[in-house]
Amino acid sequence: MRRRALLGVSVAGALALAGCRTYRSSAPVATPALPSGGGPVPFTPGKIKLGAYVDLKGLSETDALGLRRRQLGRAERIVHRYYSWTDRLPTTLSYVPPDSTLMVSWRGPHYSVINGGSADQLVAAAARQLKARAQPTLLRWGWDMNRDFYAWGGPANQNDTSGYVRAWRRLREIFAKEGADNVSWVWSPNWNSHPDLAWNTAAHYYPGDEYVDWAGVSGYAEDQAPGDLFENFYDTYASTKPIMLTEVAVVDRGGASKPQWISSLRDWVKQRPAVGAVVWFDTDTHPGSTEKWRVDSTPASLAAYRAMSDDPAFRG
Repeated sequence: MRRRALLGVSVAGALALAGCRTYRSSAPVATPALPSGGGPVPFTPGKIKLGAYVDLKGLSETDALGLRRRQLGRAERIVHRYYSWTDRLPTTLSYVPPDSTLMVSWRGPHYSVINGGSADQLVAAAARQLKARAQPTLLRWGWDMNRDFYAWGGPANQNDTSGYVRAWRRLREIFAKEGADNVSWVWSPNWNSHPDLAWNTAAHYYPGDEYVDWAGVSGYAEDQAPGDLFENFYDTYASTKPIMLTEVAVVDRGGASKPQWISSLRDWVKQRPAVGAVVWFDTDTHPGSTEKWRVDSTPASLAAYRAMSDDPAFRG
């Protein structure tokens, strides 16, 4: 499935930027106590799962993933795909390698559809579909809920963040009743709330530790260093939940900017021991965008990404 909605990035504004920034890693962060857990897709400290949403022009899913396997010398550890609310979630996907974990990003409706109970049968059917996979699966429902461009976001639901929490908990409870215990739940706000108001901060959407397996965050860099995007989120959740960068990429501003940023991301992640997964947005098919998100947009970018992939820390 191709992604069907615009990203939370200002592409036109980003492309208007000029110059080249040298990105530097901030100092290592001392995590008081590393989190445990991750659910059926467990977190292992020091072992980072490097994966991607791979969707490339002119290539099938099988061929696109095959190209990355040849370029990187290994399969993606996480294969990320997007599904609409009414889509039939997959029981099997032939292109997902046996040594990879599938992450399903599942769109949502307005909260009332879930909280009122009218979608219970749809949710139960989705749970049975993922249960039938009989493999550990990451489920990222209702991502970027703290932005104003999705039906499941707070701004589209009368600024009601509590409704999101109730919907998340109801989904998880239905999945539990259906015995879908192979699903790890990935809660994933955007690094940057919009509107940037107190009521719309990510913390107001948090369903609670008992309902979340991975704390994920998405962020697309324009002129920000990795820490500018992710440090606050890490500081907030790293002591209780394994951290996942669920969608990450950088605007290519020319020169060495993109490979430098990838190298900086590699360093930042290695210095944050609660980060257990990084998922790149590796595509050139995104509607309305001509940005070079794919990892091989230039030979230097691919080399920097390959160096990250070859790093033993990213072999989780």
